[in-house]
Amino acid sequence: MQISRRSLGIIAAGAPGLALAQAADPRLGVRSTGQATAPVTVTEFFSLTCGHCAAFHNQVWPRVKLELVNTGRIRMVWRDFPLDGVALAAAAVARALPEERYEAFIGTLFQTQDRWAFAQGRQIDELARIAALAGMDRASFDTVMGDEALRRGILELRVAAEREFQIRATPSFAFNGRMHSGNLPFEQFARLVQDAPRT
Repeated sequence: MQISRRSLGIIAAGAPGLALAQAADPRLGVRSTGQATAPVTVTEFFSLTCGHCAAFHNQVWPRVKLELVNTGRIRMVWRDFPLDGVALAAAAVARALPEERYEAFIGTLFQTQDRWAFAQGRQIDELARIAALAGMDRASFDTVMGDEALRRGILELRVAAEREFQIRATPSFAFNGRMHSGNLPFEQFARLVQDAPRT
């Protein structure tokens, strides 16, 4: 999904560095799967309301995990890049859950994206229902919705990513730092892993 000027309006000007934001709030820490010693780290920048991101997670990610993550070829790191307020709310909920539930939760959000992300006027209530299935009661959910520090932290990480990688669309992927954008088919994704610079 291309990033519009309007979507950029949700970003607060001036952001601290990535490490500073993560140190200030452990909920903003790295979310990843795979071996830390894998020769290639693939970082995905995604928005939970992006249809192209959902297509990648629903159609390509299961094979990536099976053939590339589980075999030790890559480590996958997820970086929030919310394109709108609904995506920001969903990212905040995902970050507020215990770290071990993060991957499954964002997977569920992508699988049910049409049910909550585009439910005009009901997005937050639908998001609360999905969060309840992940173990977050409504009182906790409402607390997360009111947590301005968490939202600001996510947006600061988005600003840091945009500055570092010049991201213009979601999903975008950094293969050991080498950027590619779009809903990549598995074969192309695997080739980019193979061709990624080794450090």
